[in-house]
Amino acid sequence: MIPLVKPIFSGKEKQLINEVIDSGIVASGKYVEEFEQKFAKLSQAKFGTACSSGTTALHAALLACGIKSGDKVITTPFTFIATANSVLYCGAKPLFADIDPETYNISPKSVEEILEKEKDVKAVICVHLYGLPCNMDELLKLKEKYKFVLIEDACQAHLAEYKGRRVGAIGDAGAFSFYATKNMTTGEGGVVLTDNARIDALARKYINHGRTAHYEHDILGFNFRLTNIAAAMGIAQCESIEERTKQRIANAQKLSDGLKDADFLETPFVPKDYTHVYHQYTLRIKDGLRDKFMQYLKDSGIGCGIHYPQVVYKQPLYQSLGYKNGLCPEAEKAVEEVISIPVHPSLSEEDLNTIIKTIKGFKK
Repeated sequence: MIPLVKPIFSGKEKQLINEVIDSGIVASGKYVEEFEQKFAKLSQAKFGTACSSGTTALHAALLACGIKSGDKVITTPFTFIATANSVLYCGAKPLFADIDPETYNISPKSVEEILEKEKDVKAVICVHLYGLPCNMDELLKLKEKYKFVLIEDACQAHLAEYKGRRVGAIGDAGAFSFYATKNMTTGEGGVVLTDNARIDALARKYINHGRTAHYEHDILGFNFRLTNIAAAMGIAQCESIEERTKQRIANAQKLSDGLKDADFLETPFVPKDYTHVYHQYTLRIKDGLRDKFMQYLKDSGIGCGIHYPQVVYKQPLYQSLGYKNGLCPEAEKAVEEVISIPVHPSLSEEDLNTIIKTIKGFKK
């Protein structure tokens, strides 16, 4: 079986975790600070605040950017549910914009259509889905015109680049995840990135009980802290993420070259001057063949998965909140056609050839 995902560890993780255990300081401390600095530098951001997960990073980023109860926040329905849930955590209301069918990312045109109808939108969360950056120029133009906060959900996009700039701090703030299946991992964990010192200071308070000094708290905060043990893993992962990202990109290129003549599928589209880091290598299967194709891959020993099988607003929670079907036709179409296949750096040349050969052997 060729697995869809495979976390990779160098051995440095064990060394640093042992250092933390030997120090006796296993909660937040100097390893967290070092990890924050290393990841911020890798991402070309001024500030990084480590959190317990990508979800808490999104929540903290929204709060630090001033999102409060009753506010309206535009985002995509074609994402993991945590993106929209983080808006609900703030007491705000998610508004769903459709996607670009080529990139699967939020459509700036659809965002503007909502902005023209809803005059009091406070924020937009764009999701760099699968590791491909959103069209940041168009979103920044809308930000300037309509005066909203722009937050990047970069939980799948470690080191992804938009026109030479790494994502995460292109908008007002960004959130990353270090869950076990991500391109780099701390098991669970996240970070808020920003170039804005005020947003960073607020994020740090929100993730630590609103603390300003020892036993002094001036806002309602949360326990969203990362531990030294998790941060130790992150420090080690920072040392290898650039090389592993290059391997992901090379693997993706080999897959795209090998599958370009398969007429029943579409390989990932990457616009000029975008660097896709392939958290997922996602195919689009035509003519209603996706489920048959997925079973074929499983029977052939090729790991695969659907990211995501349902748009957020069709989830039972969101249906109970009054969201209607049909809001985003392109997103609703995509959930019926996408399937992700292995692209991780652990794949051998033989694995890649097997994947290509197997897929080309699919009989419609």
